[in-house]
Amino acid sequence: MPDTPASPDPATAQDGPPAALSARVLDRLVAATGVQEVPTPWAVLTGQAFPGPVGAVRCFTGDGPVASVVHISLVVPPIGLDSHMVFAFGTADGPLPHFTLDAVRTGDAYAFHLDLVQRADLAPHAAYTDAAYGPLTESHEQAASIEGLTPAHVGPRQRALMSPWMLVHRADEAALTAIGPVTDAYLTHWLALAADFPADAAEDVKDTDLAERDGRVRALLFSREIDPVWAQVDRLLGADTTDALRTLLITGRPAPEDPA
Repeated sequence: MPDTPASPDPATAQDGPPAALSARVLDRLVAATGVQEVPTPWAVLTGQAFPGPVGAVRCFTGDGPVASVVHISLVVPPIGLDSHMVFAFGTADGPLPHFTLDAVRTGDAYAFHLDLVQRADLAPHAAYTDAAYGPLTESHEQAASIEGLTPAHVGPRQRALMSPWMLVHRADEAALTAIGPVTDAYLTHWLALAADFPADAAEDVKDTDLAERDGRVRALLFSREIDPVWAQVDRLLGADTTDALRTLLITGRPAPEDPA
């Protein structure tokens, strides 16, 4: 997740650019992949410090190359928070990168994070890198020309878990709106990979235990020790709910599987 912008004066959270962008991405994901929504215990999220709902979770699962899609929203008008995350996971043993989008508003400040999470080390796998990431280069460079974007603070340890094509920035409202076409381009490419992953790229990463690597990467990607955003979620939802949401993202299921 991108770092949350420094706390501005509280503002009323609205159905603004972060919600609109995430909703458009979620709708395309569900329509194109055929995943089906499954119930979760968090259809309404409640906070410890604020009365009433503070967010919601939607989870979708599938039997094809897209194993699950998770959408987490945190909307707290008293503190001006309007945060939406969409994560689409490929199967554990497949080469399809995971798609991720975070779009956040706090007061008058915005932030976003967009990436395809690599499933194998890119340096020794040229065919995989070229197929999975090469087509994103033009859009990645386009983002660099958008006025109103500034780099978000993400440490080297977090960056090591993502791809070199990651975009993670603070933004003003105009810049967040302008990033929409770049987001669409990333998603269009990802959906094409999901529909027909290139055979030579899949062959290129057969030397990688994809499922084992994915389990380790996702545990780190959503760990408290590496991503400080979970401490902020703790304060809003409490540690137990935060841990349950982390487990959902790590496993792609609303609850851990029962031990065999």
